[in-house]
Amino acid sequence: MSRIGKKAVAIPSGVTVTLDGQTVTVKGPKGQLAWTVAEEIEIKQEGQELLLTKKIEGQRAQAMWGLSRTLVNNMVVGVTEGYERTLELVGVGYRAAMKGQALSLQLGFSHDVDLPAPAGISFAVPKQTEIKISGIDKQQVGELAARIRRIRPPEPYKGKGVRYAGEQVRRKEGKKK
Repeated sequence: MSRIGKKAVAIPSGVTVTLDGQTVTVKGPKGQLAWTVAEEIEIKQEGQELLLTKKIEGQRAQAMWGLSRTLVNNMVVGVTEGYERTLELVGVGYRAAMKGQALSLQLGFSHDVDLPAPAGISFAVPKQTEIKISGIDKQQVGELAARIRRIRPPEPYKGKGVRYAGEQVRRKEGKKK
């Protein structure tokens, strides 16, 4: 049994939820998100809560039940608080800067890497070696952070590269003389 799927999704004040068949639209102070729930799942609103139940029994329905509940909850949290990921640049000469709305990275290549901000996502560079990615869609924020990290992942010998804030990089010993 799904323990996550059984929990109701609380709707805070200031957030409106619209159910149109299987489509859930959540509007809040930071924006609006919409998502279509799997056909095996039934969603209904009771007061200030959303309840998700399985229409049929089966392995796929069981899997989609907890997933659907988590995604709807992430939408509610996104439109109220938003999501943020922080990346750190470690290495001599590695730095980030804003060029208008785009992010410009110097990561040891012969050229700068420029990334435009997708719709609904914003960059902030509080320090030259720190990047903050924020938005209302948890999946978009995480995906963009992963794409930036993939440009120059941390290497195990000196630890240089782009890493998540607080990420521990396993270090290897260099060759012996």
